[in-house]
Amino acid sequence: MATEDDEYWESQHKKSNRPDDTAFKQQRLRAWKPLITVKSTIPLFAIVGVVFLIVGGVLYGSVNSVKEIQVDYTHCMSVQEPNMTCAEFRSNFSFANKACHCRVNFTLPVRYPGTVFMYYKLTNFFQNHRQYIKSRNNEQLRGDLDQNEGCDPIKTANITRTGFTNNVVVPCGLVANSLFNDSFSLLSLKSNMNISLSRRNIAWASDQNTKFRNPTDLSEFADYKQPPNWQKPITELDPNDTENNGFQNEDFIVWMRTAALPTFRKLHRRITEGLESGGYELIVDYNFPTSAFGGQKFVVLSTISWLGGRNSFLGIAYLTVGSISLAVALCFLALNSLSGGVVHIGTVLSTTK
Repeated sequence: MATEDDEYWESQHKKSNRPDDTAFKQQRLRAWKPLITVKSTIPLFAIVGVVFLIVGGVLYGSVNSVKEIQVDYTHCMSVQEPNMTCAEFRSNFSFANKACHCRVNFTLPVRYPGTVFMYYKLTNFFQNHRQYIKSRNNEQLRGDLDQNEGCDPIKTANITRTGFTNNVVVPCGLVANSLFNDSFSLLSLKSNMNISLSRRNIAWASDQNTKFRNPTDLSEFADYKQPPNWQKPITELDPNDTENNGFQNEDFIVWMRTAALPTFRKLHRRITEGLESGGYELIVDYNFPTSAFGGQKFVVLSTISWLGGRNSFLGIAYLTVGSISLAVALCFLALNSLSGGVVHIGTVLSTTK
């Protein structure tokens, strides 16, 4: 049997669950419901279209000011074996321990002013494969050489050379083992002079200062096994600059930043004095095989603009959106003219309920 106290608390509980009789809680606040007419949307679409077309034109024009040339050297003819391409040379196991050199001529139709950036470009090379990306050890790359966890299948190797005291592969993993190792020199046919190619300032400063650190003494690398596909130890990647060796070698750092797509380019060298128009000869030390995965190799020479390299996607996107907006504005203008200015979107919506 309910007592008076029970009835009191029950009544209080019911009251507490009931929203207060206010304009906010009872949803009686004043609201503005705009009536969007066809005529009122014409200026909006027109303004958006004009602004986007102007921005897109600026972006597209800036990108087109970038000068760029791609030189395909995938099937360049071997200097040592004139009847064989270097791709075939590298696929022949009888030449596994021999170098292949080739020469490719090309012409720059105009002068490339300022700093010219040299990239290598690969196609059909999937650096984004999950097992490939995971096959590395970041602690090892920061100087702790004994660490090799996660580097499968290239963690350790049999000790076959006198002087090794550890069978840990340094640097370990698939990414490091597949390091791009073609090398280039560039000869101007007009002046018959070699072009200076700078190895410095091609890697991200954050990678150099944070993600890749050498051990206290570079001689420590000698106690460890180098990756099976490497032709030289990590301490000899740059014979002309002792500070550009080990894990802080900039070519190595650039390669270790894996690409998201199977066709990619990576910065390789900088030409600080620009390039004059005329003929050039690209001399290639051909080491990186591509026949196994059906890829191609290019050298790309490019200048940059304030937007970076040549990529017209952003400019085209703005031009496309601007064109569509202007087209919609013109359609609405025609609709408004044909209807005598009485058609509005609110009316259309209300009749379709």
